[in-house]
Amino acid sequence: MERQQLEDLFTRLANGEINPQDALEEAALAPLRAAVDEHPELVPDHGRGLRCDAPEVIFAEGKSVEQAVRAATTLAQSSARLLMTRATAKQAEAVQTELPAADYDALARTVCWNDPAQNRPAPSGQVLVVAAGTSDLPVAQEALVTARWMGSQAELITDVGVAGLHRIVGKIERLRTADALVVVAGMEGALPSVVAGLVQAPLVAVPTSVGYGASYGGLAALLAMLNACAPGIGVVNIDNGFGGGFLAARIARAACGLQGSSP
Repeated sequence: MERQQLEDLFTRLANGEINPQDALEEAALAPLRAAVDEHPELVPDHGRGLRCDAPEVIFAEGKSVEQAVRAATTLAQSSARLLMTRATAKQAEAVQTELPAADYDALARTVCWNDPAQNRPAPSGQVLVVAAGTSDLPVAQEALVTARWMGSQAELITDVGVAGLHRIVGKIERLRTADALVVVAGMEGALPSVVAGLVQAPLVAVPTSVGYGASYGGLAALLAMLNACAPGIGVVNIDNGFGGGFLAARIARAACGLQGSSP
């Protein structure tokens, strides 16, 4: 919102012409109305944090280095934090030149930035990311980074695929401490069904493209997860660690009564 629009909104609020909830809603929707007037393809969604509890996330794959930097620096002007996914090392290095506090995770291919001038609240809501095998780690790490960026306390358990069932069974007590879980698996994609039969928390299943020819780039795991016999499972797209971590963090924070209060 422009300065004059904000002053007018605050004046109406002070005079009792509008209640606080409606004022917040008006402030949240103002950037959307502006985007319609100013060509939406050119205008970042600066108001998403107010509307959706998290600012816009930058998908870097397919963007040039210059486009990635412009998106990051523009969003950093209106948000105290940003997340970029599928980032290359060159994109990350260029962003870090403009935003020195940005952190690049090469395994997850993510860039996270938090405004050094603002303190983030302590993490809330326990997310557990479970990876079937080491080959699934890039997707699992993306989920882990995302959940932490969303304000949840997140941990990672690795190499507990169903081919060695004792490994996941040995983690039962730890699994049951989570408010939400992300289970990442390729091959036949059976791990979410096993884990969902051991816990009461909601579970987000993430199929990966790991596997031999008949896995069809993760399609076999995706279909297996969609057909899981265990209840309480939601499924996101193939290799979408970001989507899994984001959803699990929202569930976990909601379990702690923190809807609408993401840092």
